[in-house]
Amino acid sequence: MGLFNSEKMHPVQPALGLNPAFVRNEEETLVLRERVFSFTGDDFSVQDTKGRRIIKARAKLVSMHDSKEILDANGNFLFKLRSKKLAIHKTFVAEDKGGVEVFRVSKHISLTSRLEVDFTNASDGRKTSLTLTGNMFMGGAEIKWDGSQTVAKISKHHVSMREFVDDKQTYYVTVAPGVDLALIAAVCICFDEIKHDGE
Repeated sequence: MGLFNSEKMHPVQPALGLNPAFVRNEEETLVLRERVFSFTGDDFSVQDTKGRRIIKARAKLVSMHDSKEILDANGNFLFKLRSKKLAIHKTFVAEDKGGVEVFRVSKHISLTSRLEVDFTNASDGRKTSLTLTGNMFMGGAEIKWDGSQTVAKISKHHVSMREFVDDKQTYYVTVAPGVDLALIAAVCICFDEIKHDGE
């Protein structure tokens, strides 16, 4: 179902991400509809393959910068994701309720699509980086931790002819055990937004 093989990913130790409540002990696949992510678009939710809501996002268009609030399944605030307008390279910043940055996603120029994700890991307090590389137009990518261990795989799949005509497809994001699902979903939102900026 994508550009990458289906071999199981190794568990990540210590847990990787911002919120231990979103870490699972086994691989999870998230289902994300393309282009509902647009910062000027509608609210949306991210679910697993069993239809359980993982996060939901709410557009905030009245602010100075278009942004989305990312909420848990019960509607509790996790962080606000906004585009940083004056950055040299396309950059998204996630902030807590107090406006403090919790992670940043930056596009880097390379032969393939490349995003860098920087944050302080909740489980051990270390400065941590993830790198997303792949083909934005084919819709496949891998997210690696410190440039070596694969922690998520993204593939894009045409579900129906109607989706093909509407240019609204579906991303399947397989996440390794021990990795924050909400963080990976937010990185995919940025991936989709940058992809469509490029078009």
